[in-house]
Amino acid sequence: MDATAILANHLNKHHILPGKVVDYNASADSLYPLDLTAANTELTAEMVADTAAFSVYINTQLLTGNYRYAIGGYMEHRTVYSRSALFDTADEPRRLHLGTDIWGDAGLPVYSPFDATVHSFADNNHFGDYGPTIILQHDLGGLTLYSLYGHLSRASLTGLQTGQSIAVNQQIGTLGTAHENGSWPPHLHFQLMLAIGAARGDYLGVGKFTQKDMLLQNIADPKLVLGF
Repeated sequence: MDATAILANHLNKHHILPGKVVDYNASADSLYPLDLTAANTELTAEMVADTAAFSVYINTQLLTGNYRYAIGGYMEHRTVYSRSALFDTADEPRRLHLGTDIWGDAGLPVYSPFDATVHSFADNNHFGDYGPTIILQHDLGGLTLYSLYGHLSRASLTGLQTGQSIAVNQQIGTLGTAHENGSWPPHLHFQLMLAIGAARGDYLGVGKFTQKDMLLQNIADPKLVLGF
């Protein structure tokens, strides 16, 4: 079984209901499915390279349909990572997005969907990177799960301590601005992993497309938790 099946089976078997990651009312809030692959011809390379223009594009989609958030990205083969050399490697550029992005206004609160402890955190302050990042560790009745929250505000890291206890639905941070979140339009990168090895405050969020089958064994679909 891949990571999604393992997590889904465990949540069902133990009757574990996730809390929230962002504020969302299924009966009232609409979500815009944001496509960041080559199929979206409206989003040009020039627009993606310009953070302000990229932000205007996303905000326009949200406002046009009165959407609460734009979402998408799990295992999406994206073209947008050409904007940063961070994702370029000699053998194959990294273009496969491993989490789900939730695009919205800077300052929106972010929560833990399960009881947790703070595993690690860091400010990955490079162009195109996560910016302020928190990784939580969850003990789900015999299954260890790690959740990553990238592109947060720097204030989200203030006073945080490794090993700190976090309750389900407790706010852990807010979405950061483009000036602090790695130069992206404001959004949350939310990712679930069964194992993270020696990683601290950072974990691969964009992988190589040729390694997709291997990555699926460890990285679960966030829809199991988000409930969108």
